[in-house]
Amino acid sequence: MDSETIGFMPATEWAARIRAKEISPVEAMRALLDRIQTIDPKVNAFAYFAPEQAMDAARAAEQAVMGGERLGRLHGVPVTIKDLCWTRDMPTQNGSLTAKGAQPSEDTPVVPRLKGEGAIVIGKTTTSEFGWKGVSQSPLTGITHNPWKHGMNAGASSAGAGVAAAAGFGPLHQGSDGAGSIRMPSHFCGVFGLKPSFGRVPYYPVSTGDLTSHMGPMTRTVADAALMLEVMAGPHHLDYTTLEAWPAAYGAHLADGIKGKKIAYSPDLGVARVDPDVAALVKSAAARFAELGAHVEEVSIPWSAPGPELIRFFWSAHVTVRKPLLEKWEKQMDPGLVACIRESENIRVDQYQAARERKVRYVTDIHRWFENWDFLLTPSVSVAAFPAEKLMPDHWPSHPWDWISWAEFSYPFNMSWHPAANVPCGFNADGLPVGLQIVGKRFDDLGVLQASAAFEIAQPWADRKPSL
Repeated sequence: MDSETIGFMPATEWAARIRAKEISPVEAMRALLDRIQTIDPKVNAFAYFAPEQAMDAARAAEQAVMGGERLGRLHGVPVTIKDLCWTRDMPTQNGSLTAKGAQPSEDTPVVPRLKGEGAIVIGKTTTSEFGWKGVSQSPLTGITHNPWKHGMNAGASSAGAGVAAAAGFGPLHQGSDGAGSIRMPSHFCGVFGLKPSFGRVPYYPVSTGDLTSHMGPMTRTVADAALMLEVMAGPHHLDYTTLEAWPAAYGAHLADGIKGKKIAYSPDLGVARVDPDVAALVKSAAARFAELGAHVEEVSIPWSAPGPELIRFFWSAHVTVRKPLLEKWEKQMDPGLVACIRESENIRVDQYQAARERKVRYVTDIHRWFENWDFLLTPSVSVAAFPAEKLMPDHWPSHPWDWISWAEFSYPFNMSWHPAANVPCGFNADGLPVGLQIVGKRFDDLGVLQASAAFEIAQPWADRKPSL
């Protein structure tokens, strides 16, 4: 089997064919690694690549198949882990020269869960420095290139995962999302990404960013994301915020449809500027849901006004945790990150508490509004990909650190803990992907997956591949 076929094979098929002895874990892994070694120099998706470890694991997987041993749901299937996620057998460098070569002594819980079901970790994907920005560049790894156009932004701190999914570097990629870092690279790279309900997937170490960081799957198909989420989700004692419930059988119920669901569509959340080409593709995608039997209504959003001020306050305030690094490392850190840290270094405790009170009211208003709706549709991001050496598109106002102005659709649902997904919904005139965001009620991860699966059938995307 050729490396392209292997690289783009869904995890559901990969696992089934290994279990049926139709493909060899060793031969499939060798073909995939050859593909990555050939193509990754063009896109730079990996912060750390582990072909020898992957081949050792593939040989063990093959012995298990031939020996009739118990096979997990992901037996022999490759997976990547983001470079913010702790791995005890691979470096976790956070996209930063300040952490170059750092080796944790333990795993984040999703890693042993994936391995326990037979998945093979092939490496760590690139991230912006400490995940602070929505642009695919870091001082440690340089630019991670959008696979649809070299030199363009691949988006947010899970950029390497998004690029790996789009470029056919295997089917399963772990991402994390503190203000859009699963959904934004999925939008820019033309893949599926799900930020689950907060607490669905254990996040360790627990983030200090006022409980806004989520962990979830980035894949080419909704079914693969459902399978990956089933494996990663569930309570864990090291994350006191995880939900008590174990995951539902997401994959078994994807085809239930969305007939009769009440869906709100907002082109701008009442606060966001959106490029016309993005707006047109998203509007067309939203209309598809009426064709699928849902009740779709364009709405104004009554709760949105406080959002921009809140995210800018908290984003800067929370990155001040990196301030101690400045004395030694400032000249080797991302200048935008340094500016963001400096912005809030004099915030007082009473100012922070007052902002948190405003945030609680904001989040309450979002949840109250969702009492009347099953889903909300919006753009995932306001712009298509732009040059990755820049923080802002040329046609947007410049700022020393505020990239959030073109990403106003993501962070409300990090604050409110709702599940939200990016589904690819087309390409602009320059051949760059655009994504639609689907937001569901809190805890309704299955509903978001079902809505995404219904759209995937109506307007497929997984057959589109970048020319690499």
